Amino acid sequence: MDLFTANLDSEDLLQSPLAVRMRPRSLDEVLGQKHLLRPGAPLRNLLEAAKKGQRPATSLILWGPAGTGKTTFAYLLAAATEWNFTEISAVTDGLARVRQVIEEAKRELSMGGKPTILFVDEVHRFSKSQQDALLPAVENRWVTLVAATTENPIFSVINPLLSRSIMLTLDSLDESDLVSLVQRAISSERGLGGKVTLSDEVAKQIALLSAGDARKALTILEAAANSLINHADGIAESSKEITSEMIELVVNQASVDYGINQHYDIASAFIKSMRGSDPDATVFYLAKMLVAGEDPRFIARRIVIAASEDVGTADPSVLPVAVAAFEAVSKVGMPEARIILAEAAITVATAPKSNAAYKAINAAIEDVKSGLGNDIPPYLRDAHNPRSSSADYIYPHDCPGGLSPQTYLPESLLGRRYYEPSNRGFEVRITERLERVHERRKFQ
Repeated sequence: MDLFTANLDSEDLLQSPLAVRMRPRSLDEVLGQKHLLRPGAPLRNLLEAAKKGQRPATSLILWGPAGTGKTTFAYLLAAATEWNFTEISAVTDGLARVRQVIEEAKRELSMGGKPTILFVDEVHRFSKSQQDALLPAVENRWVTLVAATTENPIFSVINPLLSRSIMLTLDSLDESDLVSLVQRAISSERGLGGKVTLSDEVAKQIALLSAGDARKALTILEAAANSLINHADGIAESSKEITSEMIELVVNQASVDYGINQHYDIASAFIKSMRGSDPDATVFYLAKMLVAGEDPRFIARRIVIAASEDVGTADPSVLPVAVAAFEAVSKVGMPEARIILAEAAITVATAPKSNAAYKAINAAIEDVKSGLGNDIPPYLRDAHNPRSSSADYIYPHDCPGGLSPQTYLPESLLGRRYYEPSNRGFEVRITERLERVHERRKFQ
């Protein structure tokens, strides 16, 4: 069965969405994903081998954002092999359907028939038991599984299935790819057949609003074109142009791509922007999380952590600001919480940076785990400990400058420096004071 040309002239297909009609029918029509399609890349090798009648040696897991071509590649593989092709969706199909497809594939093979490609869309929505049901079929090659997911398979697909498959990562399409796609759809007979026109600027506007999603770009284009065509009777051909205003009418707001993997990616970008002292990027990623509906308390916790890890003693006043923001966000809620979060995040972003406290505690923990430093000085032990010699303890406030000549680290760790303040912010003053402390203790 030719998945791309079957019933092309039928009324049903002509009424299909533009995104369906414009689905690539060959590798030459694919836009983007150059890293998967260059000579020698796994996907190209697999498709070229399939054209030669070679059976794929492994199943595939295709991971990428919506509208990047996961379904297209499954169709291309099926078309290249001319095998049986069965598509199920984890959103609508359950365990019974999975078992039915596997049994049909086994029966076909036992009768000398064609192998089966099983395409599972949104595989991350399958439960563990549903994914487990796929394992025997993959292990015994009763089917060649092509699973598509928008979520990171490391978190959403069971390990046994991952280990039996090749995972390929698809990227969002860039602006030039989406512009080419829109222009192709305008002129193609499978698309709009030249019934409407648009400028390069409007094509770029659609690309921007699509956020790397080819399906969304074609959906926006189709909505604008239908609106124009349906109201264009009797007007001049020159008036059948899609304008920027028309695009704005059919698109209320650019969709925010925010699945579980985007949750981690954008949170990471937010944290790294604060650490990198870029308040503009910090506010942008904050806005992206808020528009996507991220829990404000999650964001506030990240700000508190950054205040300690990345600012630390370079400006000790930042942590109280972050903690106060967390408390305020918990009590105030959205939408006003956005202002509190912005203030706290900008405070962290614009503060001097030091990870000296972060490095100090990590280094000390490593020494403790290594069994070092068990010889606590006797004069520091609790008075009730029989090994204590607390009478030898010197009270610092009784000493000149409040500085005791005694050392405090275990003898086995004397000279160890865990805290190494930077030369930034308040730590400049800390460095100066510690140098004076070390010098005075040296000569007492």
